[in-house]
Amino acid sequence: MGFGLDLHFDLSNYDFGWLLEFLRGMLKPVAALAVVLMAVILSRCQKLGLEKEMAYSIFRAFLQLSVIGFVLQFIFNQKNGGWIILAYLFMVSVAGYTAGQRAKHVPRGKYVAGISILAGTTVTMFLLVLLNVFPFTPRYIIPVAGMMVGNAMTVTGVTMKRLRDDIKTQMNLVETALALGATPRQATIQQVKRSLVIALSPVLDNAKTVGLISLPGAMTGLIMGGASPLEAIQLQIVVMNMLIGASTVSSIMSTCLCWPAFFTKAYQLEAKVFASN
Repeated sequence: MGFGLDLHFDLSNYDFGWLLEFLRGMLKPVAALAVVLMAVILSRCQKLGLEKEMAYSIFRAFLQLSVIGFVLQFIFNQKNGGWIILAYLFMVSVAGYTAGQRAKHVPRGKYVAGISILAGTTVTMFLLVLLNVFPFTPRYIIPVAGMMVGNAMTVTGVTMKRLRDDIKTQMNLVETALALGATPRQATIQQVKRSLVIALSPVLDNAKTVGLISLPGAMTGLIMGGASPLEAIQLQIVVMNMLIGASTVSSIMSTCLCWPAFFTKAYQLEAKVFASN
């Protein structure tokens, strides 16, 4: 498996038999639209006004998943590690933008989120590959990276937004600590801890209740695909471990990168950062 970025490919040996299989397989998703129709009818009866949004959401999900399915099929047929890296960087870029949108009042929030997500997921993925938990192949790395990036995106966005909001709410306490000689890091240590705890709590709660309330997606997919439940739980345990690891690294990294922007060089709160709600 090469790790270079030579992304040439040969379509002469490309098997398009999967396309016919894909079209046949889409009969079931189309049939499943019946339950969406039920939701639309109920929304109309209750005058919720969500009919158009439901239809748009399903259409967008259908389109996005179909496109990514074709892209993954193409990547899986390539034998160059560069495609894995490009797919991974694309996911991180979208995740960083989305998390930055959530924390829109944090200066350079999109860049901070992107770097934090990249750091957390890269470290976690490197350890998993190094320990031979997953081989460095598209079929393993891309789905695993997608789960980690998506989870880290949510946690990072919440961490950054919560940290900024907490400092804004407790500006008097922070300014008092600064006046008494505390460094910006010391003055905001409690807000940093609180934002991390709040952001990571859902991940930890999910790990505590996994399998008791609902079966996770990875485990369900394996079981429905014919794998034994014992094999499925082994993968799911790995998934939960990597989600906790990547989310923790990403969220801590985001606090380290974003909080300096909350202060001036004179160790005072940056008023323009906290001016808007």
